[in-house]
Amino acid sequence: MCGITGIFDIRGKREVSRDLLSRMNETQFHRGPDEGGMHIEPGLGLGHRRLSIIDLSSGQQPLFNEDRTVVVTYNGEIYNFPELTDELKRLGHLFRTHCDTEVIVHAWEEWGRSCVDRFRGMFAFALWDRNLETLFLARDRMGVKPLFYAKLDDGSFIFGSELKSLRVHPGLQREIEPSAIEDYFAFGYVPEPKTIYKKVYKLPPGYRMTIRRGEEQLIPEQYWDVSFATQTTIDEKQTQAELIERLEEAVRIRMIAEVPLGAFLSGGVDSSAVVAAMSRISSDPVNTCSISFGDPKFNESEYASMVARQYKTVHRIEQVDPDDFDLIDHLADLYDEPYADSSALPTYRVCELAKKQVTVVLSGDGGDENLAGYRRYRWHTYEERMRSLLPFGVRRPLFGMLGAVYPKADWAPKVLRAKSTFEAMARDTLEGYLHSVSILSNEMRSLLFTEALKRDLGGYQAIEVFRRYARQAPTDHPLSLVQYLDMKTYLPGDILTKVDRASMAHALEVRVPILDHQFVDWISQLPPGLKLKGREGKYIFKKALEPYLPNEILYRPKMGFSIPLASWFRGPLKQRVRDSILGDRMRDSGLFKRNYLETLINHHQSGRRDYSSSIWTLLMFESFLRKSETV
Repeated sequence: MCGITGIFDIRGKREVSRDLLSRMNETQFHRGPDEGGMHIEPGLGLGHRRLSIIDLSSGQQPLFNEDRTVVVTYNGEIYNFPELTDELKRLGHLFRTHCDTEVIVHAWEEWGRSCVDRFRGMFAFALWDRNLETLFLARDRMGVKPLFYAKLDDGSFIFGSELKSLRVHPGLQREIEPSAIEDYFAFGYVPEPKTIYKKVYKLPPGYRMTIRRGEEQLIPEQYWDVSFATQTTIDEKQTQAELIERLEEAVRIRMIAEVPLGAFLSGGVDSSAVVAAMSRISSDPVNTCSISFGDPKFNESEYASMVARQYKTVHRIEQVDPDDFDLIDHLADLYDEPYADSSALPTYRVCELAKKQVTVVLSGDGGDENLAGYRRYRWHTYEERMRSLLPFGVRRPLFGMLGAVYPKADWAPKVLRAKSTFEAMARDTLEGYLHSVSILSNEMRSLLFTEALKRDLGGYQAIEVFRRYARQAPTDHPLSLVQYLDMKTYLPGDILTKVDRASMAHALEVRVPILDHQFVDWISQLPPGLKLKGREGKYIFKKALEPYLPNEILYRPKMGFSIPLASWFRGPLKQRVRDSILGDRMRDSGLFKRNYLETLINHHQSGRRDYSSSIWTLLMFESFLRKSETV
């Protein structure tokens, strides 16, 4: 992987400061420690940090076409570059390297902005065409690779792989966006295309943007979306065979590298499926790694070892300190904006472990969204069936009243926690699903936010994120719709962001075959009943994998990648929680009501309620505020 950055003068050809561009570029040194490069010409500067994976001896960036009129800075991998190279050579293009980067400049010359339709892989790039005075940016279809940008008041356009590269620019205003705060405390991250700052954006997955000198309006354009065009006639056995064939092909093209390669192996279905496919493809033993936890409630290492033994992988496992909270402050440096997925801590550690063996790893990320593996999908479809039995006008008052009077029972089994179900039933489909995934509910956010913040929000609520995507969704099936919502929000905003920053902190490239866009689109077209069948998520995936993985792997309860937050906040981090969340910084922000912050902490630390997720979300926001002061 790599890091890219740049400055473009939309209004003219003002000189770009080499020192400024260099400082922007060097903030991303961790993304590409092997080499750094810059290109500067009147009104334009492009920067690049390289992690060498393919064609180690050449392929330095920024990279030009033959007459140096087209130049690109690029982060990612285009897996079908050999086929594209052959095609472009037949069309008369001359290649100087054997790397995928050069495909981009020649594909632009041949197909213009439609070049992205031809690329299969993960990528974010910026390309400058001097003859057309045009800057072209694009991001891969699933959002594996990040791309941030901003247009400054002086007409400069700046971009980078991480927000930290933009923050170096003195013209960037760091005014916090109120709606991003609302979104963050609902979702635990700031969903695309927003960032925590006003006028700073993420280019959404599957989007491209063309900026011509002299034309200041920036209009991102969608070039791809998952189809969910459901097939009606399906032979289940044939589908299982095709699924394995497609998965192996997606894995195979991601095993091309000139550096050591391996895989994450958690012991879950998705990573085990990827390792099984790699082992069948490779003539050499696959390098695998996993981490273990002392607490059996959080430990999947025995299942990872089971798969490692079956496929005779070179397996490395390390136990993580159950009190591994020294990384908390470092997370704010990694993620640049508030980010509240606590599994970022073990993800950081497993990337650290993997880098001791390899430079490239394959992961099983995306399987839950793609194949309906989350338990919340099962609950949502159950609630949707119940919603269909009563009109909304009856449900809202009836279940709203039941939800208000029924006691909260975090300690009870899920089936006895009727309060949340009643509250969900009083909502429409999108509100109900948001209620199930929110870290702080609508009611909690209302109690948390000050009146000043509420005025700044002007009535905005996080549900608008789901409503915006639902309006463009290619499906209205209850299961497919929430899968689509997660593919647009949770997958790029949480899962892929987590893995990108944690892996890049160690100069480790992570490839995600289950998110191959052709595989994703094919899966999306399968009948929903083959993904979630009764209580079994990933049904067709698991059935297809039965010849390759034991039932103990395929059909055991899902564990996730969790850490013991609840006990941390009542024990070793008890005082730190109080000092951070009730300290001057959070008070002076003017965003949160102190009495509600005290209520959350007191109720959690007394054992009365489990507010660990809410407290972690607040800790991460305080960390962001603290780090922002020093940048």
